[in-house]
Amino acid sequence: MKQIKLDLQFFAGEKTEKATPKKRQDSRKKGQVAKSQDVTTAIILLLSFLYFSFGAGNLFEQLRMLLIHSLQEYLAKDVTESNVFTILMELLPKIALAVGPIFLVVIVGALIANFMQVGFLISAESLKPNLNKINPISGAKRIFSMRAIVELLKSLLKVGLIGVATFSILWINHTEILLLSQKTVGAALVTISKLVLQMGLTGSAILLFLAFLDYLYQKFDFEKSIRMSKQDIKDEYKNIEGDPHIKGKIKQKQREMAMSRMMQEVPNADVVITNPTHYAIALKYDEAKMDAPYVIASGVDFMAQKIKSIAKSHEVVMIENRPLARALYDQTDVGDAVPEEFFKTIAEILAYVYRLKNKV
Repeated sequence: MKQIKLDLQFFAGEKTEKATPKKRQDSRKKGQVAKSQDVTTAIILLLSFLYFSFGAGNLFEQLRMLLIHSLQEYLAKDVTESNVFTILMELLPKIALAVGPIFLVVIVGALIANFMQVGFLISAESLKPNLNKINPISGAKRIFSMRAIVELLKSLLKVGLIGVATFSILWINHTEILLLSQKTVGAALVTISKLVLQMGLTGSAILLFLAFLDYLYQKFDFEKSIRMSKQDIKDEYKNIEGDPHIKGKIKQKQREMAMSRMMQEVPNADVVITNPTHYAIALKYDEAKMDAPYVIASGVDFMAQKIKSIAKSHEVVMIENRPLARALYDQTDVGDAVPEEFFKTIAEILAYVYRLKNKV
């Protein structure tokens, strides 16, 4: 029996269950999400090379104008310690205009890549100091972990595929490469630029494909890391719902408060229908609130005795009608109008009560 109990405890602690929404939300607040850094790198590289493909002419023109302006404006001047800062401040806006779009593309690419993977998320948890990050034992475990092996294989795969693609492009264009020495500087630069763009776009496309596979792996690994045991789910449920004993006490307190409010209404009743010992139902008829008489207090056994005691002390008329008391208790709750089938009987009782009180 002891061995069976230990086995049950082991399986209860094994993390085999999917993470609950609360667990996922808590992990997200800590910045723990399924994310591949390769996706960000691939998208930034792809957008950068696409920009060079379509905007290289503009970039070249901006740099050419910057060079011409610098030579014409400052070549004849003596650059000294006193004016070098002034010259730099004059050139900075032109430099920013030339290279600014590149930085903008990189920033936009990084934002797109991160938003695609995790949406809008700001978390300062990762910035908090963690001594485990500099723990040599933990570091050694990370080095020889399955994740490290996967990262190594992934890096070898990237280098291999991109290397093969780059070599293929160079081999296909080897004739043009051999003729570079016979071309002018401008023509040679154009040829080299085209080759670089071809290799960059091809490499970016391959890296993007591998990044997609890596994202699937990271998502799988993340789901595995946030798995919960059956005991974890039970503990979380207790934390959300509260301890059963505390909940029981709260419900008991709520019932006591409801009973107290109910007893405060008994003196306002027009009549109390009794069993006579087991049931007591206090009724009131108020045309401003409801078209029919309604229940303001209802109880059985001890509660019935308490209702009758309060009614007696406040001179509320009590009428014994066993079938009616039992039926009203079974079919109504406090605040409910009496069922239509009892209208005639209750009307006769109220008429009798009003005659006793000289209200009619």
